[in-house]
Amino acid sequence: MALPFPLAETPDEATIEQGRKLFAGQVDFLKGVVAMSGLPPADRAEVCFAGRSNVGKSTLINALTGRKALARASNTPGRTQEINYFSLGEDRYLVDLPGYGFANAPIAVVAKWQALLKSYLSGRATLRRAFVLVDARHGIKAVDEEIMTLLDSSAVTFQCVLTKADKVKENDREKVLAQVRSKLAAHPAAFPELILTSSEKGYGIPTLRATIATLE
Repeated sequence: MALPFPLAETPDEATIEQGRKLFAGQVDFLKGVVAMSGLPPADRAEVCFAGRSNVGKSTLINALTGRKALARASNTPGRTQEINYFSLGEDRYLVDLPGYGFANAPIAVVAKWQALLKSYLSGRATLRRAFVLVDARHGIKAVDEEIMTLLDSSAVTFQCVLTKADKVKENDREKVLAQVRSKLAAHPAAFPELILTSSEKGYGIPTLRATIATLE
């Protein structure tokens, strides 16, 4: 019997090349958005990246694009309070959502950001998929489940991307994958494949690029 939520298979060479070309092309920071009124026109497909603070989201975006400082990492969880838009070629947006699970942010700031996130997820018709990043060392935490539940209720398909896979021994990785699979089973919006990545080693990056490039 096939495992629920199997690891995504490596795409064929043509699809890998499609992904490589997309990310090797023009990728530019477009704007930081703090209110729905600031969103760019919904005139192209977009994907967004969500993940708790310090999951390696900025590092992954930089690895995908091959640019060292496109997405800025912050050492302070919750520092980035904007929805950051990047243009990906001429017909796609890549969207970097603020890190969630911030212990140091004031309650009012958290409430404002959560309201913006809910509005964005439920009101963006051109959003094709959310990629929810989960640290391969720790698996899915309660704060990750909050965002997944929000994606369920917004009817936005999300795919779990495990980061920092190079930091986990193989035995431990299987335990984490089992935990992730059991948690995802409760979420109707979860896409039924996992992508395992290491920004440092480049593992899984071509697969993620190809996945994004083939979303219509």
